[in-house]
Amino acid sequence: MVETLRVASVNVNGIRAAYRKGMGEWLATRDVDVLALQEVRAQDEHLEEFLGREGWHFVHDPCEIKGRAGVAIASRVAPVAHRVGLGAVDAQAQIQSSGRWIEADFEFAGTPITVVSNYTHSGEVDTPRQEAKWAFLDAMGVRMRELADERELVAIVGDFNVGHREFDIKNWKGNVKRAGFLPRERAYFDRFFGERDATVTGVDGTEGPGLGWADVGRRWAGEVDGPYSWWSNRGQAFDNDTGWRIDYHAVTPQLAERVTHYTIDRAASYAERWSDHAPVVVDYRLAD
Repeated sequence: MVETLRVASVNVNGIRAAYRKGMGEWLATRDVDVLALQEVRAQDEHLEEFLGREGWHFVHDPCEIKGRAGVAIASRVAPVAHRVGLGAVDAQAQIQSSGRWIEADFEFAGTPITVVSNYTHSGEVDTPRQEAKWAFLDAMGVRMRELADERELVAIVGDFNVGHREFDIKNWKGNVKRAGFLPRERAYFDRFFGERDATVTGVDGTEGPGLGWADVGRRWAGEVDGPYSWWSNRGQAFDNDTGWRIDYHAVTPQLAERVTHYTIDRAASYAERWSDHAPVVVDYRLAD
């Protein structure tokens, strides 16, 4: 008998609005075990209203600025431990990770696994928002190495706000000077997904050691455009599938070998969307 863990991640763009538009109906049909949320924009009492009444356990890190950001992890079994922020790196460097990083440790079918809900800064070229993004990406790389050293099965999921490769943005040529597809941003991902401790040359020409993590979406889909997970609300972006793949499941190599299915739950029509992001849903084999 195979035990499978279904992990879904989605930027809900405000959980209260998402539930008004149909998130609850989607969730009721997807048999999810762990649900990682970004841009929750709510307080614990709102999560209790929407998730607690349905029997979900949850951990939540709201943003210090009310009505912005916020990350949470909901689960069918209670986590054995959880942590918020980027740990010692966060404290020492004063990284702006409030409402952007939460880790939860679980045990399913006797197998320990850690799930992280990540909401990377969106950034804006030549502004303090981009400086905050650089600092966050630096700290994320440090924490990714620590997590991989500490445990075998780890999934960092959510809205990374960077399209790694040209396959990941429909109109990539028009975005090479914009936050989300800057060569320097993409070089971080070259290192995140590069061979562990090998020298990796990033798309911006810089070099650094690879961290050895796996991009589940690209491994599953192969060398093809998309599949996209976010579409602008402007124009006909959704209808024309002019999207970005900025929502990831970045996992340790050991967990990558356990992937049995990957999908993006793109809404059937613009009117049926309950967020500008689509959920990314991945099944992981835990035990035979």
